[in-house]
Amino acid sequence: MNLPAPDFGLRAYLLGPSQAGPAAAGQWSVERHLLDRATGTRGTFSGVVHFVSTHDGGLTLREEGTMRWPTFTGPASREYLVRDADRPDALDVLFADGRPFHRMSFTPEANLDRHWCDPDTYRVAYRYRGPDAFGYTWDVSGPNKDLLLTSELQRLSSRP
Repeated sequence: MNLPAPDFGLRAYLLGPSQAGPAAAGQWSVERHLLDRATGTRGTFSGVVHFVSTHDGGLTLREEGTMRWPTFTGPASREYLVRDADRPDALDVLFADGRPFHRMSFTPEANLDRHWCDPDTYRVAYRYRGPDAFGYTWDVSGPNKDLLLTSELQRLSSRP
């Protein structure tokens, strides 16, 4: 079930209700199911996503965990920059080098986006699941890839 989008800022949601200040951080567990539709190959990624405030008011998004694929099992990580978008209910996700990647939002008007990575198209759909959970799905298609990547995130407690 896709719940209505939260009526507070997306940045605040990602950091958590009790986070404030320049060193604010939000931590989420992530479980991802990977499907190569062309071959039927399945895999998983399990880990943690850290959203950390930056000095310029943005966020860094760092994901780290373990990927399990028939040809590889081991550590995997990636990092993105997250910045304010031109609408209050969205954030722009950039690659670590500052190149645009996609838009993140839970509202029906903005929760879908795409990224073209020559020669394949990546389509993302975000889903708000509640105050401590959200998900997103990447549907990747083109001559080189036919993938479905489904991620579910759950807020980790900030209690010691």
